Amino acid sequence: MARGFITLAVLAFGMPSLAAAETMSFGDAIGMLAKSCGAEIVANCRGVNPDSTRLKECLSRNRDVLSPQCQTDYLAAFDAIQKRVAARVTVANACQREIVKVCGGSTKETSKSIPCLISTPKGISNNCLKAVDDAGYR
Repeated sequence: MARGFITLAVLAFGMPSLAAAETMSFGDAIGMLAKSCGAEIVANCRGVNPDSTRLKECLSRNRDVLSPQCQTDYLAAFDAIQKRVAARVTVANACQREIVKVCGGSTKETSKSIPCLISTPKGISNNCLKAVDDAGYR
């Protein structure tokens, strides 16, 4: 039982918890999963690597023994994680001009330009700022 809680703790603290306007943070998604499905994860997914794909597969395989709340929330949590990941990919496309011209960076290394995009309001388009917000960077 303690091992399952350790798995949840690794998930909760291993992913950054960042606020966002449109997407749920990784921390909030994992928190919702831990609250709704903690007992089911401990009982049915012991020994499963704590990455989101394997954990989702385990919960899907054991859906018939999950509580109704867990059945609803685990799908929402993993959907939120996927949306956050997709939002982070979008930053490179939405901020391409700003990364190169305003921040002097490269779109191949978008993450290095994030501090510049956050701290330099002049010259940053609304689409870029929205993408940065959705990705949870500010």
